[in-house]
Amino acid sequence: MYRRSLEKKLTEALQYYDIVYVGGPRQSGKTTLARHLFPKLPYVNIEHPNEKARVENDPEYFLSQHTAGLIIDEVQNIPELFSHLQVKVDDPDNEAKFILTGSQNFLLMAQITQSLAGRVAIFNLLPLDHEELILADIGSESLDDFAFRGGYPALFERKTPRSMFFPSYIQSYLERDVRQLKNIGELGLFNRFLELIAGRAGQLLNYSSLSNDLGVAVNTVKSWITVLEASWIIFRLPPFHKNYRKRIVKSTKLYFYDTGLLCYLLQIHSSDQLRQHFAYGSIIENSLIADLRKYRLHKGIFRGMYFYRDSNGREIDLLIDQGVKILAIEIKASHSYGIHQMKNLHYWQDLTNSDSADSYLLYAGSSEYRSRSGLFAPWQQGLEILRSRM
Repeated sequence: MYRRSLEKKLTEALQYYDIVYVGGPRQSGKTTLARHLFPKLPYVNIEHPNEKARVENDPEYFLSQHTAGLIIDEVQNIPELFSHLQVKVDDPDNEAKFILTGSQNFLLMAQITQSLAGRVAIFNLLPLDHEELILADIGSESLDDFAFRGGYPALFERKTPRSMFFPSYIQSYLERDVRQLKNIGELGLFNRFLELIAGRAGQLLNYSSLSNDLGVAVNTVKSWITVLEASWIIFRLPPFHKNYRKRIVKSTKLYFYDTGLLCYLLQIHSSDQLRQHFAYGSIIENSLIADLRKYRLHKGIFRGMYFYRDSNGREIDLLIDQGVKILAIEIKASHSYGIHQMKNLHYWQDLTNSDSADSYLLYAGSSEYRSRSGLFAPWQQGLEILRSRM
């Protein structure tokens, strides 16, 4: 059991709420974490046919048998259970605590907002982030290896070969979620869609282009993007919304939560192949942006990450809006640095009248150097610095 950033927040939440929900993708460690933190609570997996039938038969009686509470895994499989949970926790004499987990955010959040609004603390557990890997002493000195491996716990705790893990993950988990969320009859076409968006990671999301390449309607592409977001496979990074005298790009950018899965979809089978791949720079960018997003989600911070691009092509890979200050971050796959790499950060500072102390360039090298336009930081030190500022 690896130490997870969510541990403290989950235990604290039960002081104030009778229900805690932990969402996130399959195989991210949700069940392991819940059972580790609350070993005295009974555990039920609703995906098991017998357990599902037992709960469906009489939800009220089922809950009454667990006076101290319960860990309910994949709770979205019985939507009617939420209303019974509402009645249970609204009872003034209730002392039970419930831990709910699920991997289909779209279905779960719809039920939570309908039946349990204000009664549940909501958290999300993603694959291991960089800080968690370091704490577990399984971090990587190489940015290429970090991006190639990804962070699914099974790859480390059970040492499951990636050639076995990712095909099983896609076939046994993702396709099942896809069928439940959307009535997609042609999974072969959906798999083709997965490969296409993998090739567009780190790029502006163009629905029309994907529609043309797949031969499906734009609305179909949009619905499939929603499916992948609901299954915690991808996320969209919005453009920074303030217009500083220049017309800014309004399209979102697409990223994968886990670049190990991204590399698999791109048929990259080693870090050496990654370095030679046409999407190398985009994958490296994806890996660090996804890691910072995971870190923030694990801390309960859901918003505040953007990118900037104007009509002249000037771009900042990542902006972290902290209200008073905005951290501007560029990401490079190179092992060396040069002042010219800071030109967009310098432009950003002139545009916004911001301080160079809030600008960073993270790269694959090992030397740290502060220039007038910001800090050149090796990627691991850069992540550590940025975490300390969140």
